[in-house]
Amino acid sequence: MSEQDKDRKTVPENQQGQGRSRRRRRRRPQGAQGGNQQQQGQDRTQQSAGAESDEARASSGQRRRLRGGRGRGGPSQQQDQQGGNQQARQQGGRRGGQQVASSEQQAQEKGQGQRRRRANRRPRREEHAPERVEPRREPHERARGRQAGGGRGQGPAPILGERMRIIGAPRTGAVPAPIGKDRLRVIPLGGVGEVGKNMTAVESGKDIILLDAGGKFPEEDQQGIDLIIPDVTYIKERRKNFRGILLTHGHEDHIGALPYVIPQLYEGKGSPKIPIYGTPLAIGFVERKLLEARVDDMVELKTVESGERVKLGENISAEFIHVTHSIPDATSIAVHTPVGTIVDTGDFKFDPTPVMGDPADEKRLRKLGDNGVLALFSDTVRVESEGSTPSEKVVLETIDDVIGHAAGQVIIATFASNVSRVLMALKAAEKHGRKVAVAGRSMEQNTRVALDLGYLDPPEGLLVTLDEVMRLPKNKRVIVSTGSQGEPAAALARIAAGEHPKIRVGRGDLILVSATPIPGNEDTVSRTIDNLFQQGAEVVYSAIDRGVHVSGHAGQDELRRMLEFIRPTYAVPVHGEYRHMALYRELAVKSGVKRENVLLPEIGGVIEFTKSSANQRARVPSGNVLVDKLGERDGVNAVLRTRENLTEEGVVVVSLVVSRSNGELISGPDITGQELGKELSNGALREAERELKRSLTRRRKGAPQYGFLAQRVKESVAETLYRRTRHRPLILPVIAEL
Repeated sequence: MSEQDKDRKTVPENQQGQGRSRRRRRRRPQGAQGGNQQQQGQDRTQQSAGAESDEARASSGQRRRLRGGRGRGGPSQQQDQQGGNQQARQQGGRRGGQQVASSEQQAQEKGQGQRRRRANRRPRREEHAPERVEPRREPHERARGRQAGGGRGQGPAPILGERMRIIGAPRTGAVPAPIGKDRLRVIPLGGVGEVGKNMTAVESGKDIILLDAGGKFPEEDQQGIDLIIPDVTYIKERRKNFRGILLTHGHEDHIGALPYVIPQLYEGKGSPKIPIYGTPLAIGFVERKLLEARVDDMVELKTVESGERVKLGENISAEFIHVTHSIPDATSIAVHTPVGTIVDTGDFKFDPTPVMGDPADEKRLRKLGDNGVLALFSDTVRVESEGSTPSEKVVLETIDDVIGHAAGQVIIATFASNVSRVLMALKAAEKHGRKVAVAGRSMEQNTRVALDLGYLDPPEGLLVTLDEVMRLPKNKRVIVSTGSQGEPAAALARIAAGEHPKIRVGRGDLILVSATPIPGNEDTVSRTIDNLFQQGAEVVYSAIDRGVHVSGHAGQDELRRMLEFIRPTYAVPVHGEYRHMALYRELAVKSGVKRENVLLPEIGGVIEFTKSSANQRARVPSGNVLVDKLGERDGVNAVLRTRENLTEEGVVVVSLVVSRSNGELISGPDITGQELGKELSNGALREAERELKRSLTRRRKGAPQYGFLAQRVKESVAETLYRRTRHRPLILPVIAEL
């Protein structure tokens, strides 16, 4: 137990003792007081002799209080109380030989005494509880989204570290030496050899920028982790040269890491804010995320339009070029430096009939190629697909057909940021006499941003709240929900598990999964679909109807087309797994790029360009950072763990066995810990075990939704241990089905 905890426990006992002694003096009979007059006289003599020192001590305590001295229970306050008691006894002794004070004065003194006692006392039930530590908050100006009614109202930003911390020391590694204007350094920190977590550092002279800051969903074997983000140690070591973050578009795999990266890069109160550049919808989504994480006062959001060019330090300028994707306002970014121009395509396809926005700016892409491009960093995730990716118009036609023929409610599952699917649902619902609601916290917030910015403009009464739509007959409902990737906390996973507080599905209902599984999520998505079928619903997904979803990424023909527009000296495949990058190399060679000029990057690998050469040399600290959140809100009470420091606060393993048929708890839960601190005693683990068992036995019976169940186990145990000990060990759910 710390000294501070001892003080908190001993002070109330002292105060209680003083209160009891005062009550005993008030209950003493008058006869007893008269019999002790001689003793009181001696007391008065001693008190008179020490009056000056008592008064000095009292006034000294008052001065300390006026100066903002130590708080309740501190030594200065105890002296003040003792001095006040001695003065009261001294004044009581003098009243025997002096005129009695008026009743008004007595009442005033009595009131002051009561106020003093109330100020120094708390209810008994709180006196022995640990002191609650509130984060210090600085006021900040409400941002545009809240002024327009978008996003939840959030309080001011707390001190960094009280809401987010990195476990252990930062990674270290060989750091390349600074470069001059005659060299250009490009370092992928994420998004190569994987799908998601996109982030690329570009460095020229004393200027460095980041292209995108995305997150990645954990895979089936990564239960207990909420999100995976890139390691930004290299940028932290060069903060004085850091000029900002540029976003290609607003999908989570390009903006999802921002609530966790920004606090690492911000140097503290009074330091320059971090500039973030993006098109209006991307900035709207980012603003909402950063407000929720309470780090919005660390950034300066800068909205740019397609075709606009921004200056970033002495050596770098960047140009945003409009392209089409599955989300409006997507862009490629051309980075201009003294060495040459590089182009990051972002996520793109060439859609001639987009549902939202205009076709890609092919004219500007050709112009860039005419002026000369040093290197093209190209999206590759659909390089295995021949031809071109179908237009988003195909999905609109499919959704219209599905809603028109459905007998019951229709649920459309998609990405939370995919506002074009919300627009399609609105158009089809209006045509067939239904109303639309969105389900899922992130979907609700993104839809509100799109409404505020004018990307969605439905007729009055067409878009309603979830409560309102659930009061309608089933054949009048359309619900757009999150969870197309089987995310355990998303609305569709809760519906499939029978755990959603408002939505139930059954015979006659139709669920349309408008997405294809991200590599690594196939099993999770399949389980979700299985459980929906078991509840009697009809499920339409890409394997049985290709029109329910079209990719936002370029097929082979479109990848060739981009190479023909840009005509780069070097081609670098990104945003894909290794097979995608290898296949893109062959496609680029057939399109006229020299084989030795197609560079396959690695996360943390340094690509260094001059005007006439390119080399892959050295590595920087890099890898995965695992985000472990307590609750659903981004950035709030989050722990960031690296591979090297994963178990620094200990590991808690939660094992249980459930029935495959109905999800009933068969055995467990059993909780064991390794390398835990003394605060996480067996008592804390047993309490977490009991609370988890109560939670699991209360859940609805039905086929287990594995991801949702693992998330629920992790959240229950984490919240119990944190509430009791304020510690955040790594929690690993192990669930077997029989």
